[in-house]
Amino acid sequence: MCGIVGYAGTAPAQDASSSTGQRALEVLVEGLRRLEYRGYDSAGIAVVGANGIEMRKKSGKLVNLLEELSSNPVSAASTGIGHTRWATHGGPTDANAHPHVVDGGALAVIHNGIIENYSPLKADLVASGHTFLSATDTEVAATLLAEVFRGLPEDGAGSSEGAYAGIGGRLAQAMQLVAQQLEGAFTLVATHAEEPGVVVAARRNSPLVVGLGDGENFLGSDVSGFIDYTRRAVELGQNQVVTITADQVEITDFFGVPAEGREYLVDWDAAAAKKDGFASFMEKEINDQPDAVAQTLLGRNDGAGNLTLDELRIDPAVLKTINKIIVLACGTSAYAGQVAKYAIEHWCRIPTEVELSHEFRYRDPIVDERTLIVSISQSGETMDTLMAVRYAREQGAKTVSICNTNGSTIPRESDAVLYTHAGPEIAVASTKAFLAQITATYLLGLYLAQLRGNLFQGQIKDILAELAKTPAKIATVIANSGQIRDLARSMSETRTVLFLGRHVGYPVAMEGALKLKELAYIHAEGFAAGELKHGPIALIEEGQPVIVVVPSPRGRDSLHAKVVSNIQEVRARGAMTIVIAEEGDESVREHAEHVFYIPETSTLLAPLLATVPLQIFALELATAKGYDVDQPRNLAKSVTVE
Repeated sequence: MCGIVGYAGTAPAQDASSSTGQRALEVLVEGLRRLEYRGYDSAGIAVVGANGIEMRKKSGKLVNLLEELSSNPVSAASTGIGHTRWATHGGPTDANAHPHVVDGGALAVIHNGIIENYSPLKADLVASGHTFLSATDTEVAATLLAEVFRGLPEDGAGSSEGAYAGIGGRLAQAMQLVAQQLEGAFTLVATHAEEPGVVVAARRNSPLVVGLGDGENFLGSDVSGFIDYTRRAVELGQNQVVTITADQVEITDFFGVPAEGREYLVDWDAAAAKKDGFASFMEKEINDQPDAVAQTLLGRNDGAGNLTLDELRIDPAVLKTINKIIVLACGTSAYAGQVAKYAIEHWCRIPTEVELSHEFRYRDPIVDERTLIVSISQSGETMDTLMAVRYAREQGAKTVSICNTNGSTIPRESDAVLYTHAGPEIAVASTKAFLAQITATYLLGLYLAQLRGNLFQGQIKDILAELAKTPAKIATVIANSGQIRDLARSMSETRTVLFLGRHVGYPVAMEGALKLKELAYIHAEGFAAGELKHGPIALIEEGQPVIVVVPSPRGRDSLHAKVVSNIQEVRARGAMTIVIAEEGDESVREHAEHVFYIPETSTLLAPLLATVPLQIFALELATAKGYDVDQPRNLAKSVTVE
């Protein structure tokens, strides 16, 4: 759940004021800046120079590490590793921060993930005379790596276990042998004073990608770690060890068998991950949403209403036999799945369930070869979702991933993928990825309806035409957000907010509540409006803010009148009602203290518009409280542990 950067190279520093030998430090620091969005509570670096390993690390934000480097500089170096940690084993202290340096100061190790068998390994190491300075599982892995390294022949000639040294010599060989002993999900990255110019990493169920440069190579937990320096990347498979030097990259499995990685070009550059004049990344990403939806729609139909999802590499004959769909996701992505359920069942007439990934495989779900699993993950590395997808595949189900990150694990392990093309999302609280995910699920639902004959071609063409108009409507909502921004700032002392919605408005209400919890750290709950009278109405007291997502009054089956009745129920008990309604719906004004209008659209597409004011409300309220909206406390962008 934290950030990793590795560097080996001979290139000069980009900063003209830096010496050539400070390139490693420059890359590590800038990489960690780029990876701050993942969430962390400490940061550190280690470089290998003429004086061997030099390490600096501090708990707290990256600025603390930079202050330490300023007062206690490291020597010139061309190799190094850097890390931002999100605490799992052991609290956020200097001692528990990474890197961990062992082997008499010769070996530095950083780690993402959890080593599940660290306790028996630690007991064995203690029994053999080792002592530990931290409470982390990482130091256990580092100590084991040092012990194995020292037990190998100095000429790197191999061992009876069959490990292969390659360009990394003993360090790569030791990493292979240690990785075989570890259980759990992990990325381990190491560098050793006796093998300067080499960085070695092992990956199992935790993200790691290689960056290819000119006279230098990189490692990162994602491409943000090196996007300032190269857009050429190599994806790694499961259970692989990678060794980088200034001019070589070598990949093997844990047993030393050579392996290949797929090279690809990152389709965004460093500028896309900058704020572009906005006060926060979240503000920028809210404003990116029209383009995120447009890019997700781009190239997905032939103009005549025929969807052409070239990424969907599942035999159409198989998709025609599907009799159940299960959407797997966590957090915001799960609410995108809840919206998708309404659309897919309406368009395709296929029973659709939405499951929290972390609960799915523990309840003995009914899954077979006629089940389609749709996983939703912005990063493609969400560990709960990845493990659920693996379980579903073992049961014979076909799997489709909806993801925003090229080369990530979940798409690679799924039968097919729909990429959302939203560009990098840096703020921890998801905004543009959420709308792009909803858009992608709509495309999937319409494709299945086209394939199975549930909708006429003209109907699909009409829905796609309306979807194509949605980016402009989202832009209108953002442009007209002044009123809701003012209201949010005036409510900075509010301690609790309730959200109500019906039909597709229900998951929108839950997403609105989640955003407020994530950013403003206040109690917020989203309820199905019809459930109000079955218990939650007891929460209403004088002045209680209640935000209501009101459906369109148009249409034969509109729930508008019922939701207006819900507004009257809470207002009669003293609630302050804040309403999101469709333009032209004047009937709600007499029942609400505040009304915010969104452009007219069909019921199933309304979440793409109704969500935006709730994002802006949470952003402004949290900002008024003085909180960092890009990096909320206790949260990480990509949850890569179970």
